[in-house]
Amino acid sequence: MIIGAVMVPHPPIAVHEIGRGEEAKIQTTLDSFAAVADYIAGQKPDTIVLTTPHALMYRDWFNISRGAEAYGDFSRYRAKKVSFHVDYDEAFVKRLEELCRAENIPAGTEYDRDPELDQGTMVPLYFINQKYTDYKLVRIGLSGYPLSMHYRFGMMIQKAAQEADRRILLVASGDLSHCEKEDGPYGFKPEGPEYDARLMQDMSSASFGNLMRYSDTFLDKAQECGHRSFTIMAGALDGLAVHARTLSHEATFGVGYGFVIYDIGGADDSRHFLDAYEAAMKAECRAKTEAADAYVKLAVQTIQEWVMNRKRPALPDDLPKEMRTERAGVFVSIHKQGSLRGCIGTIGPVRSCIAKEIIENGISACSRDPRFEPVTAEELPYLEVSVDVLRQPEPIDGPHQLDVKRYGVIVSTEDGRRGLLLPNLDGVDTVEEQISIARSKGGISEYDEYQLERFEVVRHE
Repeated sequence: MIIGAVMVPHPPIAVHEIGRGEEAKIQTTLDSFAAVADYIAGQKPDTIVLTTPHALMYRDWFNISRGAEAYGDFSRYRAKKVSFHVDYDEAFVKRLEELCRAENIPAGTEYDRDPELDQGTMVPLYFINQKYTDYKLVRIGLSGYPLSMHYRFGMMIQKAAQEADRRILLVASGDLSHCEKEDGPYGFKPEGPEYDARLMQDMSSASFGNLMRYSDTFLDKAQECGHRSFTIMAGALDGLAVHARTLSHEATFGVGYGFVIYDIGGADDSRHFLDAYEAAMKAECRAKTEAADAYVKLAVQTIQEWVMNRKRPALPDDLPKEMRTERAGVFVSIHKQGSLRGCIGTIGPVRSCIAKEIIENGISACSRDPRFEPVTAEELPYLEVSVDVLRQPEPIDGPHQLDVKRYGVIVSTEDGRRGLLLPNLDGVDTVEEQISIARSKGGISEYDEYQLERFEVVRHE
């Protein structure tokens, strides 16, 4: 069974051979690492399951390190003599893979192409090994899936632990925000300290259900590191009573370092957070669809009909006149739990009317976006759909004529390459970002000669 869990950061500067005295500036963090090591030594785990943002990461796969053993050192930090050798718990890994496969969770060892230990693993082990070494390791990376999928993957860890005839302890490795100070790695952003305060409150109170409600945009702006790692740990503790002991939080170097220890109790039916979260998401999506206009309702109907029956819906009789008679380019965007799930559109009109444009692009968005697997029937209750009707693009002289909130942008070259980005998108705050993303979508480098067009949209959501 799971006997305990800890949330820890992984600053290389905390390692004496790397910090060379600078680590004294984060003495609170060093004291917390020592307390965590003492706690783990007292628990005497047979296996440590460690989640780390610095292991091999895929957009659509949870990588589990494979093999019987692994090595690593801090040579990249000019401390090669600080090295590590770990034995992996192959039996636990095998069972975890089987459970994930049975639940259609994309996870396993098949694509593990980086056997060396990463800093997110080695920094915590540097301190743990000073007090306790009689354990095997399971090392797990993160993915690009929504937070709820990370939580669900954590639940598979719990199932594997319940079947294991040994003591399992969780280590969730991850720094907090990297933009806490002007002289930090990413300068200062207000979202940095906001994220740390919110996250530490949630982790200190073991309010794990809140972890799935952080938007991707907010997490990106906060430049966080470990949120998905913490969410996997939360899933592994689903339905269990936990007592949180907060040790410390500091951001001396502009990066947040937080420590919380979790003592595990028995079953607690009030702490099945994924069930509550998914029920709330279903209700919110249903309410939005019911309140939506005819544009969005037609897109939703199209997606549902195509996913369930592979059929195009007939045009409803009560559509507004302009949807039947006017022509325009249309984009249909699909989001699931805050993350983009598909987006396909046409810059100009291709079909005989806006309604048919919505139907065809809705089908493409849910089944033909090359960035994503096709939408499944199980996902339908959690989808949020929006429709953008594009107005006629117009050439512009340069970026000074753009406004990310008002105008979308089209970047094109004489040889036919073209990239488009809609206006008023979460996480796109500057014209430079807008143009850069549009260029990337069109395979256009910053050194190519290109033309700019702008356009306005009417957004239905």
